[in-house]
This record gives sequence, C-alpha cells and structure tokens, in this order.
Amino acid sequence: MSQALTLTSLPLFPLSTVLFPGGSLQLRVFEVRYLDMVRKCQAAGAPFGVVALADGSEVRRAGAPAEQLHDVGTLAAIEQLDNPQPGLITLRCRGAQRFRITRRSRLPHGLWVADVEQLPDDVPVAVPQDLQHAAAALAQALASLRERGTLPAPDAQEAQLLQDCGWVANRWCELLPLPLALRQQLMALDNPLMRLELVGDVLERTGITR
Repeated sequence: MSQALTLTSLPLFPLSTVLFPGGSLQLRVFEVRYLDMVRKCQAAGAPFGVVALADGSEVRRAGAPAEQLHDVGTLAAIEQLDNPQPGLITLRCRGAQRFRITRRSRLPHGLWVADVEQLPDDVPVAVPQDLQHAAAALAQALASLRERGTLPAPDAQEAQLLQDCGWVANRWCELLPLPLALRQQLMALDNPLMRLELVGDVLERTGITR
C-alpha cells in the first residue's frame, strides 16, 4: 500500500460551504489574512485548503464564536484571479484532492494553517442500473442550467463522467439544497457508491426522481 501524501503548513480557507473534488468555487476575498494568502498561492502555483466551518463565521467579527473546522477538506486550485479594485480579489477555483487535517494552528493575523494527509481519489465505480435514474436526472439538470447560461459548455469527458458514481454524487451534492453537515458527511465518505446511494435516497424523497 502506498504511503499517503502529506502537506505541511497548508493555508486554509474556512467557509460555510463544502468544496467537492471536480467542483467549481467562486470567491470574493477582502480580508487581509486571505488577500495575502491567495496572492502567494497564485504566484507559487500552489493550492490552498477549503474546509467547512463546524462553528463560527467566515468573516471575523467581534464577539463571534471561535472558528471550529471540520477535519476533512478539499484542495482548491486557482483557475482565475482578478483584482477589480484595491482590497478585493475575485477567484475561480477548482476542487482537487480531499485531505484530512492532522495538525492545525492559527497564525497571529488569523490565518489557519495545517499539516494534512491527502486522501485517495474516488475509485472509479460505474453507476449501477438501479441508480441510472440519478445520472439521467443529473444530465437533464446540467442541460437546463446551461440553457439558462449559468454553466459553461460541457467538456469532452462529461458523457463518460455521467457513468461514474463519485462524479455524479458530487455534482448532485453541489446542486441539492442539503444541510451543511450532511454535505460535509457525504464529501468525507470514502465509498463513492455509498455516496451516490445516499444521494439517490434524497432525490427520491424530494420527488426529483422516482
């Protein structure tokens, strides 16, 4: 068994959302602790870590609860960075590999850094017959969003990815109005078939599929 890859002093961006591998994330960055961080990551071509907040706020406020972070997050690779005005950066990031925090600390200016162990990518698992309805409904949902202009055109691999349990589950987790805690639990699951089975249950309960 190969040894898990580790990263030390990975800068973290705690958010009230969950980033999934392969997912897109748009950010508006204005806090000093993150402005410097994303500039350095962009210059070095390095990712930062997105972790969901278990408690606390994305923006530091006097009297707010202390930030509590979940242990499993996702590396975010910067695809586009713009500086529309002083003190503001807009980012488009892509979710890469998941990681588990092994040690964390907060620097004096408020930035969280962590030593992390990268988690294996999802093993490719074909969507079974009893979950084909989830893949078909996702294809329809993505097509509808593209007709409205809210998603870019599909890439050449999408037809193939629509038959992969992990990819289909992850895209549904991004689209469905799930509670943050459930979204986090699904992202942290190592079994992509189980993740899609749980998503399929949600689709059936909400009437999206039958």
